[in-house]
Amino acid sequence: MLTRRLIVCLDVKGGRVVKGVQFVGLRDVGDPVELAMRYEAEGADEIVFLDITASSEERATLLDLARRTAERLFIPLTIGGGIRTVDDIAAALRAGADKVGLNSAAVRRPAVLTEGAERFGAQCVVASIDAKWDGDRYRVYTHGGRTPTELEAVAWARECAARGAGEILLTSIDRDGSRDGYDVRLTDLVASAVQVPVIASGGAGSAAHVRDAIAVGHADAALVAGILHDSLATVAELKRAMRDAGLPVREAA
Repeated sequence: MLTRRLIVCLDVKGGRVVKGVQFVGLRDVGDPVELAMRYEAEGADEIVFLDITASSEERATLLDLARRTAERLFIPLTIGGGIRTVDDIAAALRAGADKVGLNSAAVRRPAVLTEGAERFGAQCVVASIDAKWDGDRYRVYTHGGRTPTELEAVAWARECAARGAGEILLTSIDRDGSRDGYDVRLTDLVASAVQVPVIASGGAGSAAHVRDAIAVGHADAALVAGILHDSLATVAELKRAMRDAGLPVREAA
């Protein structure tokens, strides 16, 4: 069995890491470079920098942060938010990112996934999907969870993988920041539908939640943020719960 990963997400706005609930009510939690270094030292497997405002000015700030972080970071770094074209992907990779996440741009023009995969390799292309339960299906949202689409999350994930995405970052808008646990049903539905790794995101409140996202939801990785920022858990505690459940993990520091 492949090693299961613990990924730390740093939402960036104005050059600072912020955290909210269901994508709103943001508060400052620290410096992106310092936090990335800290979580790597604690044993995180990967870091995600997400530009949550996605203006061109913010993207320039994020790329500068990525350059400064990549000089010192030894684990993979993903950049997402405001990436619209293959040239944007190239700029992020040049800045030091190992992977690039695409969300709204992929919905608007799915061919960008294929173009990115063909030019840089599928391993660099992450399809970021924000989904919310809509009464009878999981609806895909764009623009930071604000804009509903006609896409159904499982079918869209399948299409993203078919078009070249090497990984799916799946966020439950309903659970984001709630600390009530991941949407394990959503995660399992998507993981069962695609042949590429799925990262569960949204709702981590305990080590048990992280464990269940992988052991029950069949995710390949769990993304966490607030419970680490607020010192409710440590990377070591989360990995211990994964290991105790029989999941293969890279040992924390």
